[in-house]
Amino acid sequence: MLVPRSSWEAITISSRWAALTKEWPVCYDVVVHYLIGVDEAGRAPLAGPVSVGAVIVPETFDVLKMFPEVKDSKLLSPKKRDEIYEEAEARMKTGELSFCVRFADHAYIDEFGITRAVRKAVQRCVSALSSSPEGVRILLDGLLYAPSRYEQETIIHGDALVPIISLASIVAKVRRDRLMTKFAKRFPNYGFEIHKGYPTELHREAIRRFGLCEIHRVSYSRKFALR
Repeated sequence: MLVPRSSWEAITISSRWAALTKEWPVCYDVVVHYLIGVDEAGRAPLAGPVSVGAVIVPETFDVLKMFPEVKDSKLLSPKKRDEIYEEAEARMKTGELSFCVRFADHAYIDEFGITRAVRKAVQRCVSALSSSPEGVRILLDGLLYAPSRYEQETIIHGDALVPIISLASIVAKVRRDRLMTKFAKRFPNYGFEIHKGYPTELHREAIRRFGLCEIHRVSYSRKFALR
């Protein structure tokens, strides 16, 4: 059962998570030792890749306890996202968890579309963290799907409801933002360090003035270049 959007602000993330997990079916033939959370960032930008983050933890690992400020990356400041990301990196070094981020670049998006690009990045993330489906349960945000051989559940608004998906959204967002900041040095006319490729007025005006650069998604951006 998914918690209605209208009640989100009235209850804590921990109670939402408890309510959600109560409704999971019990699969007696599946032994779960690890959970993987998956989310994406950068579906809508006019430039740069789409990013998928995945986090794997033992089933006994309490993400919300270890990361009490974790929530959907879109609701956090850049500074707070960076702090949580650094904490995740520290915990990865101690072996408490692991995570990875994979990208599908602008050219792949133009050729095959965003849905296939995201699917490819999800597959690469999941395979990097667990090449075998044995003992693994995957929780994915929105309309994301892992390869069918894995035990999995897709949860609408999972980035707001499920802490491990929230953490995946943060690692995906931080890594993509850092990449776009690097691209800003290579393509200084577009302000990528500010808007990270999203279709802000600043970005649209830069496209009108300078045209498209090498990392623009032509299928997304062409209409702005022609105005």
